[in-house]
Amino acid sequence: MEIDSARGYDLIGDVHGCARSLERLLEQMGYRQQGGVWRHPQRMALFLGDIIDRGPRVREALHLVHAMVEAGQALCIMGNHEYNALGWHIEAPVASGRQYVREHTARHERLLLQTFRQFEQHPGDWHDFLGWFQQLPLFIDAGRFRLVHACWDNELIAGLQRMHGGGRVDRAFVEASAVAGSFANRVFERLLRGTDMRLPLGLTLTSDEGFPRAHFRTKFWEEDPQTYGDVVFQPDALPDEVARLPLPEGEKSRLLQYGADEPLLFVGHYWRRGQPGPIRANLACLDYSAVMYGKLVAYRLDQENRLDPGKFVWVEVERPEAPR
Repeated sequence: MEIDSARGYDLIGDVHGCARSLERLLEQMGYRQQGGVWRHPQRMALFLGDIIDRGPRVREALHLVHAMVEAGQALCIMGNHEYNALGWHIEAPVASGRQYVREHTARHERLLLQTFRQFEQHPGDWHDFLGWFQQLPLFIDAGRFRLVHACWDNELIAGLQRMHGGGRVDRAFVEASAVAGSFANRVFERLLRGTDMRLPLGLTLTSDEGFPRAHFRTKFWEEDPQTYGDVVFQPDALPDEVARLPLPEGEKSRLLQYGADEPLLFVGHYWRRGQPGPIRANLACLDYSAVMYGKLVAYRLDQENRLDPGKFVWVEVERPEAPR
């Protein structure tokens, strides 16, 4: 991606079908609809993926973002939900032992259900959007700043660039991701879902959405963690007695480290809450649980090399925007 020094960039977190809130956020930032496209005279929107699923206006959100991208007013990277949609429809290779890349389980269907319902009467639209998802890059490296949906892994991204310059992958790469442990599988799992760690002592947790979990999401930047609580990064907190447990050296050695001296990094994915702000000077998560009546958040990036807490902007998602 080439950076235009005269242009600012507005990085926008997970939309999840909250199209009205997205319109409010764009308007608040000075974008206006012209010729059916939201435009800004000096700035460009950069979307961090997960435009679909859960919310009540998935189709409207997709049309809005797609129109901006086609008009050169925005770029969008792939989120794990766009990947899920692709995987639901793409048959898996025989070696995977699966029928589809994204197995047709009740849990997987539940995550995609709102999107499927909203496109029931628009099959042509859905077909076209699936084709567009396939074209979305898995990351953007603009030199001074970077975008990835969940986690930046230098080694995996370097390997991906050698295979697919620019981070746009083909259908064969998606098919290959059905094979557990394959390079394609590791790329999608790490870049679009992040890092995780197995809960100690054989414990499981139940998420706010009712899903049992044997793993929890972990930070990929903590420099010297001492306990399980030091590395947890998810809305579902660990029980206090687990959080206080010492982190074994073996688990610590497997943690990824995004250095404090690396370029600005923007991610979505993690369902944060509270006052939007930097995680640290070069790292921001812009997912603040919009579809759960949280905030739809953007960061207004100009020439800075360190994040400015005053440049986070947002709208509160109000009923009836998100589903009940």
